[in-house]
Amino acid sequence: MSPPEILRLKASCHHRNERRLAIETYFVSLLEANQSGAVMLVPLLAFAEACLGIGLFISGAFLVIVSSILFFTELASLPLICVLAALGAVAGDHFGFCAGYFLGPHLTRSRFAARHHEAIARANGMIIKYGPLTIFIGRFVPAIRSVLPAMIGVSGFSPRVYSLLDVLACFLWAVALGAIVYFIGDAFQI
Repeated sequence: MSPPEILRLKASCHHRNERRLAIETYFVSLLEANQSGAVMLVPLLAFAEACLGIGLFISGAFLVIVSSILFFTELASLPLICVLAALGAVAGDHFGFCAGYFLGPHLTRSRFAARHHEAIARANGMIIKYGPLTIFIGRFVPAIRSVLPAMIGVSGFSPRVYSLLDVLACFLWAVALGAIVYFIGDAFQI
């Protein structure tokens, strides 16, 4: 690389860092101004990420970013973030399970199922291969996380057993989220 190219690259990086800092500053000030509403983003994002249909379009990165900002700006404690994330995830998973359990075959013949047949096929493959462990495994697999509870519901899985295993899986997942949030801040010296 020639010296002029290096200078252009450094200037470009500096400009991107300034932009990123401005966006982060704006986002943090927005969260601080709406502290109670900001904390409620945690269960809302966890619900949306786990919710049948919506979850296919919501990235878990949003939840990690919001949780990290809330924790490292001291707007929320890590235990509170974990509990709220777990509750949102349980609600989203149970929405999907109930949809599958009560709608059954109608759900698998819907336009939604036709459009997302690959994720549904992967979810069904996991259910067949791993049985009840699928609830735990699926909680940590983003691509099928929102479809899996509905497919478990369609399979006729016991609602009581599902609820128990799902609550355990969601709290385990929330602890993992808390660890990620903590180590992200530690790595970036937030």
